[in-house]
Amino acid sequence: MNKVSIAGREVFPIGLGTWNMGDEADKFEQEAEAIRAGLDYGVQVIDTAEMYGDGKTERLVAHAIKPYNRENLFLISKVLPSNASKKQIPICLDNSLKRLNTDYLDLYLLHWKGNIPIEETIEALEKAKSHGKIKSWGVSNLDVDDIEKIIKLPNGIKCTSNQVRYNLGDRGIEFDLVPLMNKLEMPLIAYAPVARGDSLGTNLTKQKVLKKIAEKYHANIFQILLAWCIRNGQTIAIPQSSKTAHVIDNVKAARIQLAHQDLKQIDSVYPKPKIKQPLALW
Repeated sequence: MNKVSIAGREVFPIGLGTWNMGDEADKFEQEAEAIRAGLDYGVQVIDTAEMYGDGKTERLVAHAIKPYNRENLFLISKVLPSNASKKQIPICLDNSLKRLNTDYLDLYLLHWKGNIPIEETIEALEKAKSHGKIKSWGVSNLDVDDIEKIIKLPNGIKCTSNQVRYNLGDRGIEFDLVPLMNKLEMPLIAYAPVARGDSLGTNLTKQKVLKKIAEKYHANIFQILLAWCIRNGQTIAIPQSSKTAHVIDNVKAARIQLAHQDLKQIDSVYPKPKIKQPLALW
């Protein structure tokens, strides 16, 4: 299992996504226990956002991580594009920090592209970094042209990462975005790495090749999907689960090193993109 280098840290390649968590009071403790199970098995990265549950998810994360050493964790949150101005970023960041009950974020992301000039957003993020409230900043849901624009701007090269939808059924970014990010040594944070429990319409769980490979490794198909997603050592996958058993299964996927022949078989069914494709969203 290779750790992934991000923002000067070496972190476990599978993290915890938290979208749709913290919304229901009767599931609060169960969801907190699921997060803790991941941390107990070596997870460091927890991904959340001000948008998730209108702040409730960040409060759930704060509750879940209370018993743990903050310095061992890698907390990510995101600012809405409508809040990504010089005026609003300090306010929204402080609100996120308060909800998370922490003094700083390891990574703060622009959630998606909006109408506020990216130059202004970068300036505000750099200011937050200089104040010690964030260790690093990055973006989410941005494609090649956006990344190329950012790195040409003052301080743009300090963009630490890009979080996008990536799984075996959504390989479009391998055509141009992944090569660019690799060149920039910018790690990919992959959301929906198991295609949201195979609900995105690509029928991954019914694929015979994947079933055979899963049997070979005494694993389930979702573990194979995660092992595939992190295969290059430059990707952090953030599957989301509210169930402890599923979280533990997800974490154990990091132990699976797919053989070259396995990857060839997977490519034969889910081939690499040969042309530019639109960025998969949500």
